[in-house]
Amino acid sequence: MRPLLLSGGPAAGKTTCARALAADQKRAAYIDGDDIRQVVVAGAATLWSGPEGRAQHALAARNTASLARNLSDAGFAVTASDIVTAEVLPVYRSELPACFIVHLAITLDEARKRATTRPVYITEEEFELLHRISATPPPVDLVLDVTGMTVDEQIERIRDAWMAAESAVR
Repeated sequence: MRPLLLSGGPAAGKTTCARALAADQKRAAYIDGDDIRQVVVAGAATLWSGPEGRAQHALAARNTASLARNLSDAGFAVTASDIVTAEVLPVYRSELPACFIVHLAITLDEARKRATTRPVYITEEEFELLHRISATPPPVDLVLDVTGMTVDEQIERIRDAWMAAESAVR
């Protein structure tokens, strides 16, 4: 299977959907770009903190792509989640060329509503900033507006698109 990468702002459902889609497979792995960024324990910079933050975001994308490629080469279906910006899209395209990238679009109000149902590890200002950063996605394979969808509806729509993309390659 082509690796699947879900992008979008906070509370769009990237992690929930990518994990669920991996769990549906016979042999699969899920990679969270946030977890890859957490490997840096001293000197970490956020995406919104200037050139160093953008450089670390690109480094995390390269590492996410490398891990996804290694797992895929070993026969695992791979799903991943990350905030894919215009700066890191070329990283994913060059490091993981077969990946199918889906951007989950959501309104800020819906994202805030969803965020009340789970732990949030960023401030309200950071939440809004990340939402603004991801509001206009780069040219990914599919932009899916998930506003008003249930988690199950999101998973079904993403699964259908992923399977159709897989079929198109064959």
